[in-house]
Amino acid sequence: MSKKEGRIKRQVTSVPQNLDGAAEFVRQIGERQRFIDKIQLQADAEAGKLRTKAMADITPLQEEIAQLVEGLFAFAESHRKELTKDGKHKTVILPTGQFGWRMTPWAVHISNTKSVVVILEKLGLKRFIRIEKVPDKEAMLKEKEVAEKVRGVSIKRHEDFVVKPVKLEVEITSRTDKLKRVVF
Repeated sequence: MSKKEGRIKRQVTSVPQNLDGAAEFVRQIGERQRFIDKIQLQADAEAGKLRTKAMADITPLQEEIAQLVEGLFAFAESHRKELTKDGKHKTVILPTGQFGWRMTPWAVHISNTKSVVVILEKLGLKRFIRIEKVPDKEAMLKEKEVAEKVRGVSIKRHEDFVVKPVKLEVEITSRTDKLKRVVF
């Protein structure tokens, strides 16, 4: 390969010769930038329309999925004992996917952070307070019985109902307590 074959020719840059020429360059730059802005605005508008249409198409499908999950939960909950073999299993495996129940990790919920900090200080439970004066939820989880005695602190966990169709990476998860309110 010769040196000429590997070279990329660069376009010669124009240079204005005087202030009138410079003014013309500025005009052309502004003209082109306005055209770029117009194209970007049109693209953003089209993207917005596409997002709006996509949401309109997605919403009924999400509602259908929610109804199907509610129906599946109603069936599963009413047959839970036999499906889980008296609680020995939490997942039901089917040819089309699986569903089941699982418990979430313990989580501390504090209704009023400031008042809980004051109470913890008065009770001498400073190990539950971080330096920035917020309750230490991790410490509370280690000593649930003590922490739950403090007014404004509750330690809870909830059960999720999980559906995972075959060939899908995602799981569809709903809290069982919320499903029970809808179904029962």
